[in-house]
Amino acid sequence: MNWQNLFLSANGRIGQKDFWIGYLILFVSGLVLGMIPVLGMLVGLALIYPNVCLFSKRLHDFGKTGWLQLAPIAIYLVLAVIAAVVGGGAAALTGAGDGGLVAVMATMGVFVLVMVAVHLGFLLWVGLSKSDPASNPYGPPPVSLVGGTATV
Repeated sequence: MNWQNLFLSANGRIGQKDFWIGYLILFVSGLVLGMIPVLGMLVGLALIYPNVCLFSKRLHDFGKTGWLQLAPIAIYLVLAVIAAVVGGGAAALTGAGDGGLVAVMATMGVFVLVMVAVHLGFLLWVGLSKSDPASNPYGPPPVSLVGGTATV
């Protein structure tokens, strides 16, 4: 596997070391380039596909489908609906004005914290899960891009 395949193909498997190196490259690229107003937004959109490929291959490495990446997104959507309902209800109960705004902001703060926890949990699960030592439906055990040795 080469670096281009790492970021542009969702097929195959990668080990933990290659996943974390690829994730850090994409994360730092997005963070640094995200500071440039218009370019940052375009780069953020462009980095979605390499992230999907990276996570898919890592999920494949321990026998899971790449579609499992949709689970955190589904959780975000459910939480967003709950936050909107709870935030709107809290604002209605406290009436118009600063009390309603505080209730909405508090609800959104909790929503963001839970989203971060879900993302971090998923990232750690994908990044730290042990590889299948043998071939699985997604291919043979991976060979590392760094050092060329098998990563298990």
